[in-house]
Amino acid sequence: MSTNTLSKEAETRLMNFFNKTIEPETMAKTLRQVNYILALGIMREHETLQNEIGNLENGYYWLNELAEILNPYLDKE
Repeated sequence: MSTNTLSKEAETRLMNFFNKTIEPETMAKTLRQVNYILALGIMREHETLQNEIGNLENGYYWLNELAEILNPYLDKE
């Protein structure tokens, strides 16, 4: 059982992110694609990464966007 550790501000940013930027289903699909591609790439010595570079770039972008919403880092000076 987990407790809610997100601040109200983080909750608001997440709600806005999923309401205005990307649908939760699309985000979940992206996360799964990135995990799949990275795992296969490592297992096959990076052969798969070359075939899936577009999906990997897209997934990398969205993972960074989500990370910024959860814990803004790049906006700080």
